[in-house]
Amino acid sequence: MRSTCLVVAGLVLSIAAVVPASAQIQLSGVWNPRTHEDQPDRGPGPDLGDYTGLPINDAARLFAESWDASRLTLQEHQCRVHIAPYIYHGPLRLRIWEEKDPETQQVIAIRNYISTYEQTRTIWMDGRPHPSENTPHTWMGFSTGEWHGDDLVVTTTHIKAEFLRRDGVPFSDRLTVVEHFIRHGNTLTHVMIATDPVYLSEPMINSEEFVVMDRSNTNWLYNCETAEEVPRLKHDVPGFLPGQNPFLTQYADEVGLPQEAVRGGADTTYPEYRAKLRQMMSGAK
Repeated sequence: MRSTCLVVAGLVLSIAAVVPASAQIQLSGVWNPRTHEDQPDRGPGPDLGDYTGLPINDAARLFAESWDASRLTLQEHQCRVHIAPYIYHGPLRLRIWEEKDPETQQVIAIRNYISTYEQTRTIWMDGRPHPSENTPHTWMGFSTGEWHGDDLVVTTTHIKAEFLRRDGVPFSDRLTVVEHFIRHGNTLTHVMIATDPVYLSEPMINSEEFVVMDRSNTNWLYNCETAEEVPRLKHDVPGFLPGQNPFLTQYADEVGLPQEAVRGGADTTYPEYRAKLRQMMSGAK
């Protein structure tokens, strides 16, 4: 009897040794974005002067109102990479895989390859700390992740300054981003929470979904070459002085909203703002 118990105990220990203590859901695969959510923003792009639903502050508003869309014709900007908190919101193909230690088979990192601008992003899973604040910033930043159940929670710092929205609304290089990658069957939900002490008065949240691709004949390359699109003097950067941008009222006039409502701000992100909006619109009549 004692011998039998020892054999059974040995089998149990052997099985336990090969079964991981906690098995997370697999994110690996090729993913295609669903663009029905925020489609005008993610596809053709937002209108100039449209900051609705963004918790921006006065500094961000001044930056955006001084921005000229012609800046995108500068050769330095034509192939400028979209940063990590923005790039998932645009057109892309996404490939995810795990990198494992060859000796222990423990996951060292989760890699993302993003077809737009051919970006490879590393999410470190080995517990390493974020580097010094003096470390150079990059387009994808420095990311660490950990599993909360089936939710991969990623924290990213050291991101370069770039777009929050493609009509001039900025993110600063002091931005910190927390992301959630959550898989439900063949659907991957990506939720981003951005905190920017320079340009946001409170955290901003957006999300998008991806669908797994069983077959992929996607071209993963992004061929971008610069050219002189608009002749101009060397070092000339298009922009508007405060109060001189003639395009800021077009969006509000087109959609029939008060100018105050499209200028953004934290209060415009909450459902309670509808009552104030109705009051403003009834007063305008």
